[in-house]
Amino acid sequence: MAHPAQLGFQDAASPIMEELLHFHDHAIMIVFLISALVLYIISLMMSTKLTHTNTMDAQEVEMIWTILPAIILILIALPSLRILYLMDEINSPHLTIKALGHQWYWSYEYTDYEDLMFDSYMVPTQDLQQGFFRLLEVDHRMVVPMESPIRMLISAEDVLHSWAVPALGIKTDAIPGRLNQTTFITSHPGLFYGQCSEICGSNHSFMPIVVEAVPLKHFENWSTTMLTA
Repeated sequence: MAHPAQLGFQDAASPIMEELLHFHDHAIMIVFLISALVLYIISLMMSTKLTHTNTMDAQEVEMIWTILPAIILILIALPSLRILYLMDEINSPHLTIKALGHQWYWSYEYTDYEDLMFDSYMVPTQDLQQGFFRLLEVDHRMVVPMESPIRMLISAEDVLHSWAVPALGIKTDAIPGRLNQTTFITSHPGLFYGQCSEICGSNHSFMPIVVEAVPLKHFENWSTTMLTA
């Protein structure tokens, strides 16, 4: 969960988000080195009046400033492509959940169960319990077993929505008439908050998402309770 004045990302709760954080640090370090080099060259040019005309026209220099950016782009592109393939890889998920966006709430359907489905509405401010987060808490959380591959099927019934949970590294558009899919694995138990990240209407910011990761035994008890309710 993010906190006020936080400068960095939320703590990673999935292997994909950990990879994204590592890639972010890798790219920022490259940007920092390039910025430092450019700043040094600018300061050097402004602090001296000496100009070596032969150096400015040398073919070797032109080759260096052509090849070096290409190498830098490769160093950024290869880890990025690796993460993209990891995010699209779906191998024998243990559970499949369908998320359907509405104006303005989410519906969840556990497709591996016959009648396990529910709507998830934001809890009004006047009904919040002590310690709950305003505009982020819902009446029915999406419960998943931890350390298990989960496949999400995401769509919408009316307008464009976006199912996004930053701690899990997920942001997938919900498009009417189209079924998008993504996958995630929660690395530890906890509550992970998200919101609709598409401007889907006047109340689009009131479509919170709460993913509750629990041990498998607790998930089985929860699913049994929901089916018998």
